[in-house]
Amino acid sequence: MNVTVNGITLEDDAIERESQHHAHAQDPTDTARRLLAVRELLLQRARCLGIEQSGSGRDSEDAVIERVLEAEVSIPTPTRAECQRYYDNHPTQFISGELVEASHLLIAVTPGAPVASLRARAESLLAQLRADPTRFAEYAREASNCPSGQQGGTLDQFGRGQMVPEFEKAVFGTAATGVLPTLVQTRYGFHIVLIAQHVPGRRLDFEAVHQRIEGYLASQVQARALMQYVRVLAGQARINGVDLDAAVTPLLQ
Repeated sequence: MNVTVNGITLEDDAIERESQHHAHAQDPTDTARRLLAVRELLLQRARCLGIEQSGSGRDSEDAVIERVLEAEVSIPTPTRAECQRYYDNHPTQFISGELVEASHLLIAVTPGAPVASLRARAESLLAQLRADPTRFAEYAREASNCPSGQQGGTLDQFGRGQMVPEFEKAVFGTAATGVLPTLVQTRYGFHIVLIAQHVPGRRLDFEAVHQRIEGYLASQVQARALMQYVRVLAGQARINGVDLDAAVTPLLQ
């Protein structure tokens, strides 16, 4: 089905190219359709506002979209009290010196790869390793697409900020050891993770993390405001072939 935004059709070639940037998504093609439809919606809004591109290409389009959002979306700054409340309610999030010793087995997902079958393969390996974790190093050497597989998948000890966010959230977000019960999905593919041990750290003072919390809360407010703005625009537009109710704007990628 063709995707149209106020009578403008998104080209199949453009959707295919965009989908290659979202191989980690559950449905890369649908994700590409939604993101490109949002871009077209915002670029059309820019023309309505008289905001013109200074050149051609994606960078120029991004600059125009940025100007549209700056003009029409208000993002309040989180207060100190809101930051303090977040700090108090997340006592384990601001730990310094915390380490995890872990290994992983990666089933890589590359552009154009059959995501569903790769996920099924990863799920099968996960079930086998949950049943017999002692074979983790053997399986990693045989099946992992990461160079660490040659060392049995070991990543040694690492701290926060050294891994991609999805992986870090999974390993630092649990006190468990052993093979994690679910796959960890990142931009690289599907990871089976074995946690050997956690090395605790110490909690940072509020003042040391105040600006970090403020930035995080601001990003959350921005995400909600941008999504609401997109929904309002979509509700006023004629859109076919894609559902933008859960769309994510390009600035959040």
